[in-house]
Amino acid sequence: MDWLTDYKIPVGRTAKTAFDWMKANLDWFFQGLASIMGAMIDAILWLLQSPHPLIVVAAFVALTWILQRSWKTCLLVLAGFLFILNQGYWKETTESLTLILSSCIVCMGLGVPLGIAAAHRPRLYAWMRPVLDLMQTLPTFVYLIPAIVFFGLGLVPGLIATVIFVLPAPIRLTHLGISTTPAPLLEAATAFGATPRQVLWKVELPWAVPQIMTGLNQTIMLSLSMVVIAALVGASGLGVPVVRALNSVNTALGFEAGFVIVVVAILLDRMLRVERT
Repeated sequence: MDWLTDYKIPVGRTAKTAFDWMKANLDWFFQGLASIMGAMIDAILWLLQSPHPLIVVAAFVALTWILQRSWKTCLLVLAGFLFILNQGYWKETTESLTLILSSCIVCMGLGVPLGIAAAHRPRLYAWMRPVLDLMQTLPTFVYLIPAIVFFGLGLVPGLIATVIFVLPAPIRLTHLGISTTPAPLLEAATAFGATPRQVLWKVELPWAVPQIMTGLNQTIMLSLSMVVIAALVGASGLGVPVVRALNSVNTALGFEAGFVIVVVAILLDRMLRVERT
């Protein structure tokens, strides 16, 4: 089979050449992007760490009441955060929440408009689909290599890798919600003289809210799954003790940090659960 490998398609070499060119010619863009991402991360981190932990917990409980109107869910959120405080992982939890919230801001800010555009333009979605498949199936560790090259170590490369991995979820679910709007609703709105903009804002988006919120939920869960991987490029948070436990074969530390991650996932899922009425 040597004759076949002699004519190996230069996938890796081509990728390296492309990244080298981008590093040499687009460094100004990556530095600017890193500054913007870093400022957003610092702002969210300050917002979560500056007040007393109980004040932040109270704010999350209040937000849960506004979203769910359920005292049981509020009690669950309160108990979950008190458990995190009891285990001594508040700082790591706020750092992971910063990564998750930053990822949500970027992914939903890009994913919802792209999903709407894809729902209204089937050819655009046909072009986007293989790109989204590639983003979701390419091993996440591969994203870390260019992230380190362009952004160094820290939360910023972890955020970039997380966004690349997570972005397809809000795009696909927004596309699903908009494209499945019942035809009678659209026809009725058009018959009453609604403009395309009014149809979007008053018919399609309200109908798609459950799917969009599911996209937000998936964004949070997938971002949380990247916490440990992001720790490998210097991102602080709950992934750090997990990696430390793995390196030192520390079962107690691994289960503590892992269980806290599970608790955070449950709390965020219950806070943002939305059902169509």
